[in-house]
Amino acid sequence: MTDPLTVSSFIDRLDAEGPLLAEAAESAGAEAPIPTCPGWAMRNLVHHVGGVHRWATEIVSTPRTEEWFVELTEVVGSWPGDAELIEWFREGHRRLVTALSEAPADLECFTFLPAPSSLLMWSRRQAHETTIHRIDAQSPTGTYSECDAEFAADGIDELLAGMLNERSVETPRGRAVTIHVRARDTGDDWFVRAGSGSIVASREGSTADCSLSGRATDLYPLLWNRRGSDGITVEGDAALLDWWRESVPIP
Repeated sequence: MTDPLTVSSFIDRLDAEGPLLAEAAESAGAEAPIPTCPGWAMRNLVHHVGGVHRWATEIVSTPRTEEWFVELTEVVGSWPGDAELIEWFREGHRRLVTALSEAPADLECFTFLPAPSSLLMWSRRQAHETTIHRIDAQSPTGTYSECDAEFAADGIDELLAGMLNERSVETPRGRAVTIHVRARDTGDDWFVRAGSGSIVASREGSTADCSLSGRATDLYPLLWNRRGSDGITVEGDAALLDWWRESVPIP
């Protein structure tokens, strides 16, 4: 089982992922369709991530202590033209990395996921936000760069135990089901129970309706609905993977 990652490791990951996203977006062009985000062109993806970076920067650097979920246009003001798009993204990314790097360890600000500290929550969330959307930015090429197993396992945990935990979801076939996720390269396990209209994840369990096992680096994008199940062992009710893709609200 992987050890918890640190604030500095998340900031380092965020720092590295931003340029990769920018390079992929610049290479593909603003009008390139994003296979992993149906209906989006590259400009929509860059608008979204660049807006989220500015939203997070405002919360951390002010700092804002009250709940602040807003439309990104309220944060951005106006979107850049295609010619300015990549530099606009790079600037926002640099400001976020700086804000997190310079924030005090005892930062107190608005958070929306459980974490030992505000700074850890924001560093972790923005590292995974940027990594998953970097995969999106690379998806027009049909391939993407893998991240290391430890970070991938942490991303699975953040998704299952944080982003999706207790989220409203339509239960498949009207009954409670359990999916067991096993990362073979890190030894991590998650038991994801969907029932009574919500999802609850636990690190402990015994039986499951469907079991997924493979490398954390493959399970991470799979569970975020960014890749198929090639190379992953699926046992039990494989139809639950289709239900996951169609019904689970991936942020």
